[in-house]
Amino acid sequence: MKNDLFEPDVIAGDEIALDSEQRIKVLSPSLLVAKRFFRNRLAIAGLVIISAMFLFSFVGGWVSPYGEDQVFMGYDVMSKDYAGVTVNKEYRYVEKQEGAMPSLLRANFILALNSGKTQFESNGLVYDIVGEGEEFYTVKQNGRELALVSKKIFDAKSAGTVFTYEFRYLAEKAMQPGADTQFEYRGKTFSVEADEGSTSIYTVDGAQKSLYAIVSDFIVNPVSDDVFLSLEFKAAIQNAVNNKKDTFVFTDAKGRQQEYTILRKDFQFFVKKQTSTRLIQIYEGPGKKHLLGTDANGMDLMTRLMYGGRISLIIGFIVILLENTIGVILGGLSGYFGKWLDNLLMRLVDIFNCIPHLPLLIIIGAVMDSMHVNPKTRIYYLMFILGFLYWPGTARMVRGQILSLREREFMTATEAAGLTVSRRIFKHLVPNVIPQLIVLATMGLGDIILMESTLSFLGLGVKFPYASWGNIISAVSNVYVMTNYWFVWIPAGMLILLTVLGFNFIGDGLRDAFDPKMKR
Repeated sequence: MKNDLFEPDVIAGDEIALDSEQRIKVLSPSLLVAKRFFRNRLAIAGLVIISAMFLFSFVGGWVSPYGEDQVFMGYDVMSKDYAGVTVNKEYRYVEKQEGAMPSLLRANFILALNSGKTQFESNGLVYDIVGEGEEFYTVKQNGRELALVSKKIFDAKSAGTVFTYEFRYLAEKAMQPGADTQFEYRGKTFSVEADEGSTSIYTVDGAQKSLYAIVSDFIVNPVSDDVFLSLEFKAAIQNAVNNKKDTFVFTDAKGRQQEYTILRKDFQFFVKKQTSTRLIQIYEGPGKKHLLGTDANGMDLMTRLMYGGRISLIIGFIVILLENTIGVILGGLSGYFGKWLDNLLMRLVDIFNCIPHLPLLIIIGAVMDSMHVNPKTRIYYLMFILGFLYWPGTARMVRGQILSLREREFMTATEAAGLTVSRRIFKHLVPNVIPQLIVLATMGLGDIILMESTLSFLGLGVKFPYASWGNIISAVSNVYVMTNYWFVWIPAGMLILLTVLGFNFIGDGLRDAFDPKMKR
């Protein structure tokens, strides 16, 4: 006989569906919201994206072996300017006594020489031009020698050697065709030997000869003051230039060989040296050492993106917290009290809505630049300014919700129970607005991150050496970098895109989950 008293309502083995009416009846409102949220595939995708962004930004920075502002250096062989060579086309003056050939006298000498004259006047005095050889002259006045004039350049073997008037005169005379190639000066014997395009002067001591100087038409100077060019090196440069060589190899006193390159421009020659140089590894492509390469400052891009994510996400959350705090307080007071307070606060909201935010932020950024605000302090200022500018939207939403809730029966009950005004607003009214606040805040996070990225891209947000996704993209300042170094800006752009999409997906999912009219 079947006993109906012990008949179970549900047959053993039958399962109760998650969305069955019997199961829903025992679920709390928060569980109902969670169930509807997790049914939304886009919301789940957004949750996964944001979780991944937090792991990448906060955990990744701890795991990364590199620092946020660590600069990577390397060695590379570069062709660097080493010396400059100029073909001398101007006359040079060697005075027998200092001040014997002032500038006016030199100018009159050139005018007379170009006119083919052997005499010229200057300040009422007559001067003689004596041709001593090819492009080699002496200037005399009443038979007294004043200076010699020549285009030849003398380079000494020893630094600090001074070529006197007498030495120059004897050397240049010995270099003339058919002249005696040896001469005596101060008890020493010198000989001159003509090479191709230059002349060498040797000191002679019996059968021993030692190079003393070289004479040519070239001015050879190092590009740096800390470089000394030996006489042998200058001779090697002159020989290469005279033979129209593009390269030459020189062996220094220590037996080390080095190849040099010669570039010609009109009457100038530039000698370049292949040098191993320590360089910053800028725009190094992705590889094993740097998975996303390096940026314009030689810093690891993956690490910069991790630390940049921290800054962008922290700024987003703190700005949302600030604007929601201000918006809830002012919106709650406005909606509950109404009358003149509501009118005053809403006019304040209108004023803030009329402020051109972007121009104002540009002006504030320029002021902080001129005041040289510390980059870390600048981040705090940025968060405070953004939170202070964007609260009106939250205040309007909270005011509208409270206006519709304050006349409900439960509010009448709180008034009858004698609760204080602050408890009525923040204990009973505001909690009923929290679902809408959560949705608004979640969707506003993406907007704040975009705004921070825009300001950093314009150079008004987060400053170097701190990283944000926006100022990483701002490094792409020209088309060349954009087209050739895609790894600098595409990863940061993708992270911004994914983060904003993730927050928007979560916001859409929460909006649908909190909607009481949604079909259960």
